[in-house]
Amino acid sequence: MPFIASLLRRVYLSLSELAWSALLLILVAHLVASYLLFLLAGEDDLVGSPVDFLYYYMVTATTVGYGDLSPKSGLGRIITVLVVLPGGIAIFTAVLGKLLTAIGTIWRNRMRGLGDYSERTGHIIVLGWQEGQTYQTLRLLHSERHANEPMTVLVAKDLPENPASNYADYIRTERLADADALLRAGVAKARAIIARGANDDETLAAVLIAEDQAPNAHIVAYFADDRTAQMVKQRRPRVEAVGSLAEELLSRSARDPGSSEIAARLLSAASTDTAFSLAVPPLETPLSYGDVFLSLKRRHNVTLVGMLSHGVTDLNCRDETLMQGGETLYYISGMRLDPAVIAWARLGDVT
Repeated sequence: MPFIASLLRRVYLSLSELAWSALLLILVAHLVASYLLFLLAGEDDLVGSPVDFLYYYMVTATTVGYGDLSPKSGLGRIITVLVVLPGGIAIFTAVLGKLLTAIGTIWRNRMRGLGDYSERTGHIIVLGWQEGQTYQTLRLLHSERHANEPMTVLVAKDLPENPASNYADYIRTERLADADALLRAGVAKARAIIARGANDDETLAAVLIAEDQAPNAHIVAYFADDRTAQMVKQRRPRVEAVGSLAEELLSRSARDPGSSEIAARLLSAASTDTAFSLAVPPLETPLSYGDVFLSLKRRHNVTLVGMLSHGVTDLNCRDETLMQGGETLYYISGMRLDPAVIAWARLGDVT
């Protein structure tokens, strides 16, 4: 019959490949056969309780051999020597080898970019790989990573193995604008996405897909052409488009010496004068910018430099500007402030 033939073929393939189902079937068959043989041999101490028999079987199969349970009759000992020991050791070795092979396969697949991080939450995704620049980005992200923060996920094209395994997990794809690759990278629950393709067209395509797949993530994208960056800023307000600042830094440093060093220190994670951001929670009572400036300086030794409110960034806020909650503050400090340690209700008291 076709059904029986198909079933026998599946059994044959499972046994030939030593699938987990076949291994389980062999284990159960050997366990039952051993139990019945001991039962026929009159080894009541071994088969009187299923728990005792299972305990004896596992101790014998793994060659631990505590000796508290053992066959008493000559026939029982022959059964142990000819059936339980060789069969149990063979099955135990097969299970251990299969487990190690499975673990090795998972590790190799992760290194080759075939892993799945779709359940990861609160992480950062980096789209694109440029030798040197992307490695530095991953290193800087890792240097600021908290103990409980998930590993960054790199999504890149055609790399045979993870080029920065110390700093990120890796998803391999044929193109950056690939929704399936982003899903495997955990885009739905990512907190931020950094996009930098081989050219501006590739970056823009990746941004559009990322924006569609990650409605809540903050997206940062680098564009070599400032006109493209400005276009993205105007039409995609969710995306923080970053262009080259080389010309601005050169002209500014010519007129104001040291400007380039200030900019570098503000953006460097290794600097003691780094710029950070801080989200303002809902406030029961509005706070003035000036009071918050003084309070943060006195209580936390940080320097407030600006505020983002209603989509507008002001780096020279007036003291009387009120904060209602929901704004983003930018400050300079040697370390990132923990929002939990800030007593927002007391920031209005500067006496």
